[in-house]
Amino acid sequence: MRTLKLLISGRVQGVFFRASTQKLALQLGVTGTVRNLDDSRVEVIAQAEEEVLQALIDWCHQGPPSAKVERVELIELNFGENFDDFNVV
Repeated sequence: MRTLKLLISGRVQGVFFRASTQKLALQLGVTGTVRNLDDSRVEVIAQAEEEVLQALIDWCHQGPPSAKVERVELIELNFGENFDDFNVV
């Protein structure tokens, strides 16, 4: 099990990025959270096995059709507990 923080920059707020991320995460079996940040980025905390996480990461580089992703920053987290679900915060 691996936990990552993804910071997604570009036109990613107001384009259904959070809802689309939640939908995909639930389909893949990823747990965690997604939220808008005050600096106009989207933050995803994602927890899953490596290959499942990679599918979510790959999608985050594109996002939903109306998004324009410019950058995805990955930060490894040493998270002591597991998430039960994937929620929009």
